[in-house]
Amino acid sequence: QVQLVESGGGLVQAGGSLRLSCAASTRTFSNYAMGWFRQAPGKEREFVAVIGRSGGSTYCADSVKGRFTISRDNAKNTVYLQMNSLKPEDTAVYYCAAGPYAVVAGTGYNYWGQGTQVTVSS
Repeated sequence: QVQLVESGGGLVQAGGSLRLSCAASTRTFSNYAMGWFRQAPGKEREFVAVIGRSGGSTYCADSVKGRFTISRDNAKNTVYLQMNSLKPEDTAVYYCAAGPYAVVAGTGYNYWGQGTQVTVSS
């Protein structure tokens, strides 16, 4: 069982930055690919970014490419999402997830955090 705890969300003005963190309670963190997803009110959950087990491969959704960066520190069992140039449409609850493979489909992840709210004001 892997427990994931997100932090770092909050209220920020458009154009601002936030860094989300997701801490994992497992001794085998490096065995998991890690993904970030988000869900806005009234919308379906959507993929944001994914990072491979070693951190050598990353992929971001087109909607955030060039603005968001995913990274991980396997020594700290933590994955990060650096979000720059935030827009009001980035407002959502952000979730981290752990799974065996670096995929974009949420169904490919076995463990999910409880989410952290990000609100971007215009």
